[in-house]
Amino acid sequence: MSAPVYLSHPAVLDHDTGAHPERADRIRAIEAQLDRVGWHGFERREAPRVDRALLEHVHFREYVAAVGAYCERGGGAIDADTIVGPGSWEAALRSAGGAVELVELLLTNAASTGFAAGRPPGHHAKVARAMGFCLFNNIALAATHALREHGLERVLIIDWDVHHGNGTNDIFARSQSVLFISIHQDGLWPGTGPATDHGAGDGAGFTVNLPVPAGSGDDVFCGLIEERAVPLARQFEPQLVLVSAGYDAHAEDPLADCRVSDEGFAAMTAAVRELCAELGVPLGLVLEGGYELTALARSVELTLRELASAPRG
Repeated sequence: MSAPVYLSHPAVLDHDTGAHPERADRIRAIEAQLDRVGWHGFERREAPRVDRALLEHVHFREYVAAVGAYCERGGGAIDADTIVGPGSWEAALRSAGGAVELVELLLTNAASTGFAAGRPPGHHAKVARAMGFCLFNNIALAATHALREHGLERVLIIDWDVHHGNGTNDIFARSQSVLFISIHQDGLWPGTGPATDHGAGDGAGFTVNLPVPAGSGDDVFCGLIEERAVPLARQFEPQLVLVSAGYDAHAEDPLADCRVSDEGFAAMTAAVRELCAELGVPLGLVLEGGYELTALARSVELTLRELASAPRG
């Protein structure tokens, strides 16, 4: 059986944001923790650059060019929360490329499961706008690659980042090919993702937003995975499951007010892993948020441990 894979690249450390929550030490902390525990059998691979044609299929060509030019000029604040520098362009290409390569490895049976640890993150990025620390929508690019290049008809994206993945939501709002399920803190930035947002047009019903109140912990997040996401997935019958794996719903995270524990993230991972085993489909996770370094590192390590575990009978 093929090994699980961990995809990243040294270039993601060169995305210099200065004194900012989304900083290179996030990746360093994760990898130091995984070094301590021996990587749970994961094979480390370098993320390639994302294909420019795919990038320009999901994002407007003019926007892609503008991001590259801004980074080349030295960067700065590309929006109120999103900082870029000269190294950010290469980092963004590798971050997106890692998510896409993860899907490629999963769908060619070259990996059993995997985790793409890139930065900048992606789920807030819209087709023509950077926001929320994100430049390109990594998970949307990965799902689009599966649909266009592998002929898949149904991809499930679960987003458990504490902030609503508004970019992913909007990119697939009119699509029946992607079921997008988001669990996020109600009323938190960016203020999108009400339970009444079900998608639009032909995609109505294929967007499921599950806002939760501040203070929600393991029981709420795990309950929504097991009682809402899993039954919806069984009905949808996806051919691939991707997770926007944010860790900022952690009780120790400074940017939100939820109370998920390390073990809560492990339990959500196990539930989705077992769902995929039941359905016989591959599972890949893509890093999003998580800004308390030790909590992030512990939670990602437990995530990888669960991904590498055999499904419980």
